[in-house]
Amino acid sequence: MDLCVADVAKLLNVNETTIEKWVKQGKIPSYNLNDKILFSKLEIEEWMLSRKHETTQFIKELESEKLQKLDNQGRLQFVFYRAIFKGGVFADIEGETKQEIIQNTMQHIAQPFGLDAQVLTDLLLDREKLMPTSVGNGMAIPHTRDLNKLPHDIVITVFPKNPIKYGALDKKPVHTLFFLFACNDKNHLNLLSKIAYLALDKKALELLQSKPSQKELLEYIKTWESAF
Repeated sequence: MDLCVADVAKLLNVNETTIEKWVKQGKIPSYNLNDKILFSKLEIEEWMLSRKHETTQFIKELESEKLQKLDNQGRLQFVFYRAIFKGGVFADIEGETKQEIIQNTMQHIAQPFGLDAQVLTDLLLDREKLMPTSVGNGMAIPHTRDLNKLPHDIVITVFPKNPIKYGALDKKPVHTLFFLFACNDKNHLNLLSKIAYLALDKKALELLQSKPSQKELLEYIKTWESAF
């Protein structure tokens, strides 16, 4: 329990009143300790990935709150687009299991980003052991929050050669993985929410299953993000 209402409001980019409302409605995991509302950072992250809450309605509400602030700063509106631009798109990655796909992807991307492939693989698999990062409909978001000194957000889009079993709640094999490496907690949760929302977009799912190029994906994401 390492976060207060103000911390969570800042991370999710909404106001404190909204967080307090969600707590009263039971929408967000929280604790009451000595009349103070507290949150676990890991539980907030898992909650973002979980389908136990009303995902569509929650994210629409979250994005509506964000847009009120983005009118003045605009920095988070295209955070997903910029992260994919920095990270790149990799198609037909070999591997029949989650572990093989993660390991093979890290072998592809670690050196260009000045990172250690084995360390990244271990961190990502450790996170998967806590809770599978599938968000349903054939999408997953492998990520780690132990890389907090990156100069910018990176989202690496990976299309396995064949869809893989991932331990998803909907039992669907995963055809698209968005490897997420954010430069701070606020952007991390913002990106998680956007990718989870993308998993509900039928047109996006059709595009992703066609294994688009980076240019094609960026064109779609730019239009999609601007619509929020």
